[in-house]
Amino acid sequence: MAKKTVASLQKGEGRTYSKVIKVVKSAKTGAYTFQEQMVPNDAVKDVLK
Repeated sequence: MAKKTVASLQKGEGRTYSKVIKVVKSAKTGAYTFQEQMVPNDAVKDVLK
């Protein structure tokens, strides 16, 4: 039987970072690649600009 008390022990605001995945086209080959970054939640919009 699972314990339900584990979820009640968590404190704080939760996740403060988000994973941002951008698609970038290579100028050399023309192929698309993915760039992954861990970014604070406040800076997500700035990274995607």
